[in-house]
Amino acid sequence: MNNNLIGKPAAKIISFYLPQFHPIPENDEWWGKGFTEWTNTAKAKPRFPGHYQPHVPADLGFYDLRLPESRIAQAEMARQYGIDAFCYYHYWFAGKELLERPFKEVLASGEPDFPFCICWANETWTGIWHGAPNRILIEQTYPGEDDHRRHFEALLPAFTDRRYVKIDGKPLFAIYAPKQLPDPKRTTDLWRKLAQDAGLTDLYFVGVTWSLGWHPTDDGFDAGIFQNLPTRRNWYSWSNPFKKVSRYIERQFNMPTVHKYAKVIPYLLPEQLTENHIYPCVIPNWDNSPRSGVNGLALHGSTPELFRRHFRHALDLVKDRPPEQQIVFIKSWNEWAEGNHLEPDLRYGHAYLEAIREELKQQNKL
Repeated sequence: MNNNLIGKPAAKIISFYLPQFHPIPENDEWWGKGFTEWTNTAKAKPRFPGHYQPHVPADLGFYDLRLPESRIAQAEMARQYGIDAFCYYHYWFAGKELLERPFKEVLASGEPDFPFCICWANETWTGIWHGAPNRILIEQTYPGEDDHRRHFEALLPAFTDRRYVKIDGKPLFAIYAPKQLPDPKRTTDLWRKLAQDAGLTDLYFVGVTWSLGWHPTDDGFDAGIFQNLPTRRNWYSWSNPFKKVSRYIERQFNMPTVHKYAKVIPYLLPEQLTENHIYPCVIPNWDNSPRSGVNGLALHGSTPELFRRHFRHALDLVKDRPPEQQIVFIKSWNEWAEGNHLEPDLRYGHAYLEAIREELKQQNKL
């Protein structure tokens, strides 16, 4: 827990973290030499009146995650404002890892001295957001038990690191698409056995879900993270009754799908979470038009004050739970090309981070 705030923090705050800020050969091949998340971020442009683009980073600049100074600066900033841990996206494709260098250097160097956990982003990479949904860049496959064993062995040094986030003494391992596992229960049972054989108490499996009807224990998971976020799975469900007309207009004017942030806040989280094993996930902002163009979606008009209201609701959802289950996730720390970041930009500076810190302080006074 973060001790820089007054009193005991209201909850453990874990922010998802994207490692795509350094060039890799695969991205060079797919998108051009030197491609990183900054490539799309920097070339973004407004697509409708009042559209806030581009988002330009402030304090941390256009950093390179191969530099330890950049990673340390991120962690120091996160700690200052009440973030307890980063949840690093991790990519494993039948033994092939992508974007693994920043986290592996964090692990090997011991710096930054900041808690972390891992989310296996187990999805096929395609060109869907670029208008080429049938273009497979790299496919997510599940070859079987041997692959799971190799995957576990690759992550074991992280699970045993003293900085790793644990729930009830178990390393928290998130899986982005739990239902895509061919046999989720069999998979988690195997991983649990591997963990115990390696001397761990167990693993604490958390699956990301956009449905409150999913029961994690049915698939061998301990908990779920509720993300009712604008992904390609659920973005059309937000459209109004005139969605066909509005999408036609948006296409004609080269616009992404647009929703007002203030109006979608009530849909991002439920009014109540009756089960302790479902954790809320808040979203400060979203606009993936830099990456996706007309195929994207923008939550227009996000402000730090609106986000603070959203974050406050998430804290209320978990405040009566046992301390170990008072967890709020944030998507995300630094997904700049999706307009989804807590890191300071030139327009709002530290205001989103200050909203988190101030709301945590306020909750502590109650």
